[in-house]
Amino acid sequence: MKRTPSSLLFSASLLLGAGTAHAALPAEATLYKNPQCGCCDEYARHLEEHGVEVTIVDDVELGKVKQDAGLPYGLGSCHTIEMGEYVIEGHVPMEALERLFEERPDTDGIGLAGMPIGTPGMPGPKQEAWNVYQFRDGEPQPFMTL
Repeated sequence: MKRTPSSLLFSASLLLGAGTAHAALPAEATLYKNPQCGCCDEYARHLEEHGVEVTIVDDVELGKVKQDAGLPYGLGSCHTIEMGEYVIEGHVPMEALERLFEERPDTDGIGLAGMPIGTPGMPGPKQEAWNVYQFRDGEPQPFMTL
């Protein structure tokens, strides 16, 4: 079979696209935080580096935001994000966000409790496994461990 330059170019572009394809993150997100929290600003920058435009809201009752989002009690972090149709709680690594938006499970959102060292926005080397959970109506379930 004879290949023309245009068919070779088309085939190469298909292969290149397949090699770089991944779940598209939403173009925008809203991050709710305490005004003094710098690690939340770092997490916003992390999202922006991945092409997400982040609006930061730091003049809101954060506890009310978390309650309205249906966040499981005791599994909060320093910031809450609305992203697409989901809520993201805390310093969730990009691998979990990509999986969420690739699989689009029937859940309210995902989170990573606390402020684990080494996660996006938190300085230092990773010290333990990160247990990302998903939640619906305030009830957590395992999502993935990184």
